[in-house]
Amino acid sequence: MIRCTERDGIRVLRFEHGKVNAFDVELTEAFAAELARLEAEPPAALVITGAGRAFSAGVDLHRVLAGGSAYTDRLLRGLDAVFDRLLAAPYPLVAALNGHAIAGGFVVACGCDHRMMAAGRGRVGVPELAVGVPWPTAALELVRQAFAPQVVQELVYFGRTFEAAEALERGLVDALVPRDALLDRACAAARRLAAIPAAAFRSAKAQLRSAAVERVRTLGPARAEEVRRGWAAPETAAAIRAYLDATLGASGSRPAR
Repeated sequence: MIRCTERDGIRVLRFEHGKVNAFDVELTEAFAAELARLEAEPPAALVITGAGRAFSAGVDLHRVLAGGSAYTDRLLRGLDAVFDRLLAAPYPLVAALNGHAIAGGFVVACGCDHRMMAAGRGRVGVPELAVGVPWPTAALELVRQAFAPQVVQELVYFGRTFEAAEALERGLVDALVPRDALLDRACAAARRLAAIPAAAFRSAKAQLRSAAVERVRTLGPARAEEVRRGWAAPETAAAIRAYLDATLGASGSRPAR
């Protein structure tokens, strides 16, 4: 489900979960638990990547529809834990996007300090509003702190996804590299960030993210119930079904968030 390795002093976390590394309860909770372990023993830097042709296609919407409110509540708690820890992580984070990073998958990438993507037809974007689900506070803050306001508004409101070349042009990723060189290049970038004195890096990152952290602290608890009700609402389930039918076909199996 999650494979953790060391590569020349850099910790590498790889999603290995189904065809598209979709965030279901199991993967989300495993990811949150691994990030919690890293809080106790912070790495010099962490590279996050995926197996196969997708980094992560986002939340498994089929599981959301099948699981009902109990499942969705548990999923949201896991996602909040993941996004909170990514936002507050004091060590360097590098995303190595080996393919599609959609919705929750791209939110994870936004939580990283540097984003590299394999050249090709992989897509990135956050179609949450197109799906019809409300944004958890920490998820939206990760996107908000990563880009200029006009970029955030276009991403969030219109829910478009962009192929790799256009993602680079728009500044959604920092570099495109050949697929077979992606992990080496990502680890090299992580080593450059890890070479910065840890206390200085931690201080700068805390300042850069301080507004987002404060908004999560103050707005998150007040919005939690609103988000929970929104994900559990019958009209949201109907919107999810319509989105899956429109984007994947009624029998499609590739999840997205």
